[in-house]
Amino acid sequence: MTTSLITGPTAGIGAAFARRLAADRHDLVLVARDGARLGETAAELRERHGVRVEVLQADLATDGGISAVEGRLRDAGLPPVDVLVNNAGFGNRGRFLEAPMADELRMLTLHCEAVLRLTAAAAEGMRERGRGTVVNVASVAAFMPRGTYAASKAWVVRFTEGAALDLRGSGIRFLALCPGFVRTEFHERAGMQAERLPSWAWLDADKVVAAALRDLARGKVLSVPDARYKTAVGLARHVPSRVFGALSAGAGRRYDPKPPPHRG
Repeated sequence: MTTSLITGPTAGIGAAFARRLAADRHDLVLVARDGARLGETAAELRERHGVRVEVLQADLATDGGISAVEGRLRDAGLPPVDVLVNNAGFGNRGRFLEAPMADELRMLTLHCEAVLRLTAAAAEGMRERGRGTVVNVASVAAFMPRGTYAASKAWVVRFTEGAALDLRGSGIRFLALCPGFVRTEFHERAGMQAERLPSWAWLDADKVVAAALRDLARGKVLSVPDARYKTAVGLARHVPSRVFGALSAGAGRRYDPKPPPHRG
């Protein structure tokens, strides 16, 4: 039986990955901060799909939380993790210098340090077994100038591409998933004015996951679901940065001083 570990599985893209992989008969290890929602999600997946579901409550914006998940990934006494989905993340509303530095640093810990350490912990065993999959959820923001969030997601993309190159031939598949705007709790939690966006800009989380898995099966390392966002990424490579920066800033113009919870 294949075992998949998913961070941030209680909503949005993480929940879509959990549903899809459980439907594909994967046993699951679910990692999130909110213990109550984690338990509810696990119970629903067990009942609906009849798979084994472990839960691990951990805050991946802290060293202790990351270490706990590293321990699970390296634990030889438990079923090995065949698929790692690094999905947990959050956004800060507002421009650079409008968000508290503590929130910016939490973001870098979650988006970069946690992804680095969990990927390394999982890849060690995967390389020994000669097989495995790592999906790192980034964003189309990685290709656009938009403060710390975009910079952290650009790091995720480059890190994933580099790991795929360095471990080529090991049997490990890597994918950086770069969706556009997806109908999830993400924007509401970050206090962003997502209602300004037109309806055509939104993607469905289940369809994003389906597209990611198709790209993974095709051997791709970078997945940008939906032709509209593929076009946007292509344009971002040629249009001046200030143009895309202005376009992407609209949804998060105002700042809420309360620190936003992250997904997972």
